[in-house]
Amino acid sequence: MSDPFTPVEALVATPGPLFGLDLGTKTIGIAVCDSAWQVASPLRVIRRTKFTADANELIALADQYGVVGHVIGLPFNMDGSSGPRVQSTRDFARNLATRDPRPIVGWDERWSTVAAERSMIAADASRARRREAIDKVAAAFILQGAIDRLRRVRDEGAT
Repeated sequence: MSDPFTPVEALVATPGPLFGLDLGTKTIGIAVCDSAWQVASPLRVIRRTKFTADANELIALADQYGVVGHVIGLPFNMDGSSGPRVQSTRDFARNLATRDPRPIVGWDERWSTVAAERSMIAADASRARRREAIDKVAAAFILQGAIDRLRRVRDEGAT
């Protein structure tokens, strides 16, 4: 099976807004960043149904926001190994790539949900609010890590 992911460094050639995706079994958290890759912001959560409906909704949102690529969190185990959730994410990315020509980057998301939860607790968000927003906030952490890397690569190439 072919790898559906583009190296993050390849996105430097296509500046523009990006989506960050936190793919869960029941939801897809979505974040978006600005064209300059400065700030990732939580956007929304898609309640998952079937792949075609999920992909169509995601692609319509990507068109609406003018995104040039997707960064999908890869839920590696803490020891760095891949489990069934990583394979499921790869399968989703592979299927999405057949419907959407935008590049898809895989990004290690091991600590994104923990960081999102901590930031929401620090902001004094209620449990109900955290439960409602955790996936899109985690997507923002995933995307922020990727755009921080993209800015470093872009800036190193400019010197």
